[in-house]
Amino acid sequence: MEAIIILLLVGVFAGFLNTIAGGGSLLTLPILIFLGLPTAVANGTNRVALVAQNGVAVWNFRRKGFFNWRLGLLFGIPAMISSVIGARLAIFTPDTVFNKILSIIMLVVLWLTIKPKKKKDASEVNEHLKRKQKIIGVLGFILIGLYSGFIQAGVGFIIMAFTSTLFGISLIKVNSFKVLIVGLCMVTSLTTYVLLGDVYWTYGLILASGQGVGAWLGSNFAVSKGEKWIQIILVVTVVAMSAKLFFNF
Repeated sequence: MEAIIILLLVGVFAGFLNTIAGGGSLLTLPILIFLGLPTAVANGTNRVALVAQNGVAVWNFRRKGFFNWRLGLLFGIPAMISSVIGARLAIFTPDTVFNKILSIIMLVVLWLTIKPKKKKDASEVNEHLKRKQKIIGVLGFILIGLYSGFIQAGVGFIIMAFTSTLFGISLIKVNSFKVLIVGLCMVTSLTTYVLLGDVYWTYGLILASGQGVGAWLGSNFAVSKGEKWIQIILVVTVVAMSAKLFFNF
């Protein structure tokens, strides 16, 4: 019973955090390991919740008019395919040194995300993509998909920085785009973990319930509070998670 309560509470907070900015998996993964799951199983189980979380967020952003399927699928499919390779690599690769590297990358990503840029509407950008933008986008999301399948934690920050820099769209629209990409990658990478037997469904479904609620709250918050609040939460989250990764406390 205690494990259920912990997973639900952490799930709600992580789902909210992931939808607004990212980094929720840096909370849920340690909790799953603390509850006795091996690292690979915790990594796979965490993706059950992420599929539910991003499904809810996509539905709510679409319902509120902040969504563009063509832009999402254009780059989501390459990321979706490469995430399978990343998931297979994750089973055999230690992450101690990588966490320190990730902590530095996250700070760079934060700067790229919040620096001033010309904003465009997402649908307008999608209709007028230059060939160079398409190539850069596909290559970029192939790498993002690899990372998403590999560890996943912090991928939201990377997607937000890459997308807002490449297209110059607002953080609200970036968030709606991000949840679709992550959701697609989680479906394929989760399938890989399921086939390898590295999913504990009981914990995964409980966590999914909490993260689904958190995603609904987070997507409503993003639309109602706007870009200023997203930036504030993004800065606090990235700095805290980066420090935790680098100093391992």
